[in-house]
Amino acid sequence: MSENTQITAAPTGTVAAKKPATIRDQIESPKFAEQIAKVLPKVLTPERFTRVALTALIKTPKLAQCTQASLLNSLLQLAQFGLEPDGRRAHLIPYGDQCQLIVDYKGLAELVMRSGLVSYLHADIVCENDQFDWDAGEIKGHKVDLKKPRGAMYAVYALCKFKDGTCKAEVMAKEEIDAIRKRSRSGSSGPWVTDYNEMAKKTVFRRLSKWLPLSPEVRDAAENDDDVIEVEAKATTKRGEALAEPLDPFAGFGAIEDTKEDAK
Repeated sequence: MSENTQITAAPTGTVAAKKPATIRDQIESPKFAEQIAKVLPKVLTPERFTRVALTALIKTPKLAQCTQASLLNSLLQLAQFGLEPDGRRAHLIPYGDQCQLIVDYKGLAELVMRSGLVSYLHADIVCENDQFDWDAGEIKGHKVDLKKPRGAMYAVYALCKFKDGTCKAEVMAKEEIDAIRKRSRSGSSGPWVTDYNEMAKKTVFRRLSKWLPLSPEVRDAAENDDDVIEVEAKATTKRGEALAEPLDPFAGFGAIEDTKEDAK
């Protein structure tokens, strides 16, 4: 008997009809729980992961129209990363009949910190009246006088400090950011318009992440174009199918620092 079917109750003397299992049935099945339990880190339980996955289905009903294989594969991949499809660190995006997994830059930052090799991550913009000293790939200082206007933003950077004392930084001029924005499918709408500075910080952090300790699988996932999030959100709203909760993958990215409690 196919694993993707269920037997429904039938009157005595009749043959029970086969009912295809829904994606919800698949996610709630013991087999799926067994599969994700094999790969989930200790900090996550199969029960919690399943609840978050079902919540994602409720918030984005179009996921139920994706092929079961694409959605389940995305969930299993997330379980391997130890991330939840919570709409903050990672996103399940319906793209046609396929579910596309998007690992947000906050998810990447969490995975980098979880490696145990990094003690500090930070991203920020640089404005005309800031004191910013960058030389030969090293950020030697960034001072901001909050008592006066900072002026126009002209650069953005992301900084990583490793536990062995070494650092890695990426700096991008506004012209570079704008060039990437022009190539974006949603460069003239959404967060690129309403939250330009946050998009700039996200962009430079994604470039920095290429130098950070990530598994090949996570690095592949990071290459996915998260503009799909904006495109899908815009298309859904246009059709009048308002999202249960707005997608917000671009919240502010400040400093993330390892603490003694985190290290335990």
